[in-house]
Amino acid sequence: MQISEASRVTGVSARSLRHYEQEGLIVSGRCSNGFRDYCQSTIDRVLVIRSLLESGLSLRLIKDVLPYLTGEPDGGGNAVCEEFLREVQTYRDRLAVRAADLAAQQAALDNYLRTARRTAPVADATLTLTQA
Repeated sequence: MQISEASRVTGVSARSLRHYEQEGLIVSGRCSNGFRDYCQSTIDRVLVIRSLLESGLSLRLIKDVLPYLTGEPDGGGNAVCEEFLREVQTYRDRLAVRAADLAAQQAALDNYLRTARRTAPVADATLTLTQA
């Protein structure tokens, strides 16, 4: 399938597909006219890459682990590198800290809104409605 169809099927832009190829994450065939041609296994690989990117992993990490996830002959089966697992765990831990910080900020804003709504004069709400 050509790049426009591959882009539509995977939800990944043609530019990103070219970038993945440039980075060595995927390989496309070529049609007689020189256009890229993507087989189903490449499409499946792009979907894995997209999923990992949506998880927040960098292309560098994805490139390291992709052979293990896609069952490539030189991927070594399911034996994912310990260094990769440490990096993913570190990323996950940083993400958990950020999530906790965001939850605390949300709670503070909720508290502020509750307090502000209890003390807000009713006349201001009426005035706003009549002006609209």
